[in-house]
Amino acid sequence: MLEVKDLTVVYGTHTVIDDLSFRIEEGQWLMVVGPNGAGKSTVLNAVTQGAPYTGSILLNGTDIKRQKPSARARQIGVLAQNHHVSYDFTVEEIVRLGRYAYASGLFSGSGDGDEGAVEYAMELTGMTPKRNQSVLTLSGGELQRTFLAQVLAQNPRLLLLDEPTNHLDLVYQKQIFALIGQWLKTPGRAVLSVVHDLSLARAFGTDALLMHKGKAVAQGKTGAVLSPETLDPVYGMDVYEWMRTMLSQWSLEE
Repeated sequence: MLEVKDLTVVYGTHTVIDDLSFRIEEGQWLMVVGPNGAGKSTVLNAVTQGAPYTGSILLNGTDIKRQKPSARARQIGVLAQNHHVSYDFTVEEIVRLGRYAYASGLFSGSGDGDEGAVEYAMELTGMTPKRNQSVLTLSGGELQRTFLAQVLAQNPRLLLLDEPTNHLDLVYQKQIFALIGQWLKTPGRAVLSVVHDLSLARAFGTDALLMHKGKAVAQGKTGAVLSPETLDPVYGMDVYEWMRTMLSQWSLEE
């Protein structure tokens, strides 16, 4: 589905991504992990053509640079971690914007499949009961689910997530990741996520890419990548021991 070959991103004299290559196939949820400054978000920026790069990014065998933005939007959906809204749109109006990539013109009306896609996206994210509510009145979790519904209404094949639950409460973290996991069950789909939380990466990722200073340290199945042998040198600490220590805080007192 997505193949990144020899990706390099340089800003001035600083190399942010250094000769990175990886693949994502149908049904995979690839978690991109690593410490701050590893270049994780820059990978997503390159895939969405938001960062200059050398190398190649192929989507279904086609160089992504040769695709029109509307064509990319029909195949790739992007969910950011922050949404700054100052307009009094309803939930349904925000979700319907996800169908813009399928419009034949600026002032064209609804196209075939729009209604079904919008209804499906709102139903999956649990936002149907709030369809007529202003987004200015939503909680942080509800707002994120609204924009997730917008992305899902695009009906993309590849979903890109940049720390989608970083600022959300635990209950909303669980909801968002569970919803994406449910969406991924449909054949022909894949997910690429940037996450800081290694526990979320282990819980939901089928595969992982561990980065450090712009390079790939390890990639493959999540359990193999997130091992002490790979994590400890990158983070400069005993990651497993730290995780066990944190978990022990929740042990029931006798």
